Amino acid sequence: MLIIGIDPGSRKTGYGIIQKDGNRNVYVKSGCIHLTESASLADRLVMLDQQLDEVLQEFQPECGSIESIFFSKNAKSALILGHARGVALLKLATHHLPVFEYSPLEVKQTLVGVGRASKDQVQHMVQILLNKKQTQFHEDESDALAIAITHSHFIPHLRRHDRTH
Repeated sequence: MLIIGIDPGSRKTGYGIIQKDGNRNVYVKSGCIHLTESASLADRLVMLDQQLDEVLQEFQPECGSIESIFFSKNAKSALILGHARGVALLKLATHHLPVFEYSPLEVKQTLVGVGRASKDQVQHMVQILLNKKQTQFHEDESDALAIAITHSHFIPHLRRHDRTH
């Protein structure tokens, strides 16, 4: 099963694609969609839509996973992030992909075993789990791959509990 994980952002959106092969996760592709900071929010959202569409067209994953909404002290930042997240959700839905959401706590617990794990710990586990120890992923790429890996671990349990939203 080909899984895409998305870590949305208004300046950079990370994506990570893995192939679940039995009990193994195989790295396929990852990257960051860099959005022009000087562009208006509306224009950045259009860029995000177009570039996510290109990735989905090229790799044709079977499902998408994304971080669920979290609360932020900065309301404006949270609102802008919500716009980027909405574009990512809409793009996955327009490609008719089932979408699965995981909290940051679930991602950290799944990969590291600790809900308060650091970004470095998560990135290190991504490298180990995908057998890419020599690869230095960008933080947004690593987060997206972590979300995809988290989904791969939940797949066996999905038959009992539907996590789609």
